[in-house]
Amino acid sequence: MNTYERIRYLRKNELKITQEEFAAKIDISRSNLGNIETGKVELTDRVISSICREFNVNKLWILEGKGDIFSFTPESVVDELAEDFNLDDIDKKIIEKYLELSESQRATIKEYIKSIFE
Repeated sequence: MNTYERIRYLRKNELKITQEEFAAKIDISRSNLGNIETGKVELTDRVISSICREFNVNKLWILEGKGDIFSFTPESVVDELAEDFNLDDIDKKIIEKYLELSESQRATIKEYIKSIFE
């Protein structure tokens, strides 16, 4: 299945919504979505990010067909933050790694950062 076929499959079979509804959620025109779904127009990074954010879709599934279709992981939240605050890959990795730490490890890092500000 190609990327554009996955987008159509997602909309029709998983979300069960019209092109109009899908397009409105990701802020593109219905005709643009139709062109994406037929492979006439390439997906942009912005459209992919919007789909992932609005529908909690796994980016790797869209791009390569790997993994689960839907993603409810911290990564999807980090991707949303990255888009909202213009974070680069290093910023995202810092946040992801911080979230993986235990409470005591996070407390240690917070104490260290507090000491820097004093």
